[in-house]
Amino acid sequence: MPSLGVKVFEQATSVSTPNVASVGVPFVVGTAPVHAAEQPAPINTPVLCTSWSEAVKQFGYSDDWEKYSLCEFMYSHFKLYGCQPVVFLNVLDPASAKETVSAQTVSVIGHQVTLPSETITASIQVSTTSAEGTGATTLEPDTDYISFYDGLHCVLELQEDGKAYSAASLSIAYDQVKPDAVKESDIADGIAQADAAVTAAGVVPDLLCAPGWSHIPEIAILMAVKAANVSGMFRAKAIVDCDCSSNGVTDYTKLTAYKDKNSLTNENMILCWPMVRLAGHTFHLSTQLAGLMAQVDTGNRGIPFESPSNKALQIDACVLADGSEINLTWPQVESIAGEWGVVTALNFPGRGWAAKGNYTACFPANTDVKDHFIPVSRMFDFIGNTLIRTFWEKLDKPMIDALRDSILQTCNNWLDGLRADGCLYGARCAMLAEENPVTNLLAGHITLHVYNAPPVPAQQIDFLLEYDVDYMTAALTG
Repeated sequence: MPSLGVKVFEQATSVSTPNVASVGVPFVVGTAPVHAAEQPAPINTPVLCTSWSEAVKQFGYSDDWEKYSLCEFMYSHFKLYGCQPVVFLNVLDPASAKETVSAQTVSVIGHQVTLPSETITASIQVSTTSAEGTGATTLEPDTDYISFYDGLHCVLELQEDGKAYSAASLSIAYDQVKPDAVKESDIADGIAQADAAVTAAGVVPDLLCAPGWSHIPEIAILMAVKAANVSGMFRAKAIVDCDCSSNGVTDYTKLTAYKDKNSLTNENMILCWPMVRLAGHTFHLSTQLAGLMAQVDTGNRGIPFESPSNKALQIDACVLADGSEINLTWPQVESIAGEWGVVTALNFPGRGWAAKGNYTACFPANTDVKDHFIPVSRMFDFIGNTLIRTFWEKLDKPMIDALRDSILQTCNNWLDGLRADGCLYGARCAMLAEENPVTNLLAGHITLHVYNAPPVPAQQIDFLLEYDVDYMTAALTG
C-alpha cells in the first residue's frame, strides 16, 4: 500500500555530549569491622559509599586503624576533606578470620560488661556464675541482655527485667575476629577487584589506595600495574606509602636508595613519605593525599589539571611509624619533592601544613612531561577515560564518513572547552592518513590522534632584586 500524507522522522544528533570521566574517586582496599556494622557489606566486593553514615552503616567503625585500615580512610575522606564518593572493599571475613575465646568469668559494672571490639555478637554465650551449689543459668540475647558496639568495645548490657540484672559477674564465651589473619595475598586479590568496581559499583575509580598495606613494595607495585589497566581499558593512579618503620625509611636521605631497591619508579604511582598526625590520630600520607586530590578536583569542576602540591593538609605533625615526630626543613623537602619524586609535607610559616610534590614515582628516571608531572599525567588519564566512555556507543556502527566526522567534531568541541577553561594549553583531534593504512580500515580499525598539552605546575618563581640608583638621586636631588 503506498504511503500517503506528511510524516516526520528523527535522526540522532551528529555531535554527541561527552560522557566525562569522574575524577578523585578512590578505590580503597583494606580491613573493616563489618562484624560491628548495622548492615554489613559483602566481603571482597566493591561497595560505593557517598557519606560517613553510609560507610559506618555498612563497614562499622573503630578507632583502631592498625587493625581496621578502611576506618582511617573513611574518617579522613568524609570527615576531614568532605569528599565523596569512595569505593571500599573489605577483605576481612569474620566467618573465617576468627578464633574462639573460652568461657571466662567477667565482672559486671553498672549492669554492663565490656568485651573487646573484635567480639562477634552473634557468637556470645552468657550464663550466670554458679555460687553456693546453685547451677548456672543461661541468658538469652534481647531478653536478658543486649549487645552493641561503642567504637572501642563490644558492650553487653543487662536488662532490668532480665534474669541477671543484678549479677556481679557473668560467665561469657564468644568468637572474636582476627584482623591479623589477613595476608598480603588477600589484599592483592582485593586490588584486582578494581575491575569489578566499574560494574558492581557503577563508577570508574581513578585513585587506588590501600593504607596500612601499600607500604609493602610488592603491594605498591601491584597497585601501579592495576592502575594502568582498570577493567581492561581505564587508567588510574596508585597512591602508595614508603615504609616509615625501622625496616623502611626513617631518614629522608635513604629515600632514593629505598625507591630504587624496591622498584618504586612507576609512572602510575604516587609515592608518599612520611606518615602524618592530627590530634592524636596517625594517618598514612597516602590517605590524606587522596582526600586532598579529590578536594582540589572538586574545586576545579571535576577536572584534574591542578596539582595537590602546596594545598593544605589536615595535619599537625609529620611522624614515623613508631610515632616519633620528624621536622623536615625546606632544603630537605626540596630534595624529597623536587629531586627524588616523592610527595611529602611542609609546614610553611603563615600557611601551615601543606602537601609538597608534583612528581609521580617515575621521576627522576623518567623525564617525559606526560609521565612525571602528577597533574599532566592525570589529565592524560582523564582525557583517555572520557574518550572511552564517550565513544563506546560508536562501536559496531557503520564505518562511514559521518561516523568519523561525528567523532572528530564531538572530541574537538570538548577539547576546545577544556582549553577555554584554562585546563589545557591547547588540543585537537585528527585522523591522519599515515596512521590509518588500508589494511586497518578494511579490518574496521580507525585511529584518531589526540594532540593535547595540559598545563605544567609552576615549580619555581624567581625575582631579581636590583638597587636602582636613579630612585635615590631623584629622591635626594629632585
